[in-house]
Amino acid sequence: MTDQVTKAKTFKDLHVPGRPIILFNAWDAGSAKAVAASGAKAVATGSWSVAAAHGFDDGEHMPFDLAIANLERIVAATHLPVTVDLESGYGADPEAVGATIGRAVQAGAIGYNIEDGFREATLREVSDQAARLKGAKAAADRFGVPAFLNARTDVFLIASADQHESLAAAALERARAYADAGADGFFVPGLADERLIARVVEGSPLPVNIMAGARTPSAARLAELGVARISHGPGPYRMAMKALEDAARAALL
Repeated sequence: MTDQVTKAKTFKDLHVPGRPIILFNAWDAGSAKAVAASGAKAVATGSWSVAAAHGFDDGEHMPFDLAIANLERIVAATHLPVTVDLESGYGADPEAVGATIGRAVQAGAIGYNIEDGFREATLREVSDQAARLKGAKAAADRFGVPAFLNARTDVFLIASADQHESLAAAALERARAYADAGADGFFVPGLADERLIARVVEGSPLPVNIMAGARTPSAARLAELGVARISHGPGPYRMAMKALEDAARAALL
């Protein structure tokens, strides 16, 4: 556990507002090795990519035991800290979520994402999600690993861009509640407007994580806005599969 604790502390220290850690998300041991070879400082999985690579839809359709086995292979394949996307925690209540986090920490994870979205376009109540995050944090603490809890809100992800400004206050309410529950970071996928990103960064008690996409500002601009973490989500998987498809098509002509 000593090495795992060291990696966890190193990973947390990489979350610096204005000097964000960039995570080019992997999905299996092979992609983790490729990301590590690039000079990355950490490896992060993305649930959409992991599920797709194993033939499942996103949304906890991938069996949890298979997700943990995949995590174990990634951890074994790299010397870098590994943070895992655990979707909604594979459990409805704090005890079940805690059991999920315990398995992930035992598999070698030094960080994890837990989202407040469940089913389609539905958000958990703030108090319910805060309790689930407390359960997650307590589980990691029982193993003596200060694993980085990246609390994701789907407030912006499930809404159209023209609604985002009216949702900023609700998102910040969740940031404060999740910080009180022990979260270490606040992940706001779907948010791309510079002005709103700056507002969330300023109002959040936690370092802010933005998901890179076609509409988001550049990494340099996100750094200027005070973002502490940039994730690429399913983008790398889609890019790799498109390159593979194109190469296969050219070979078959």
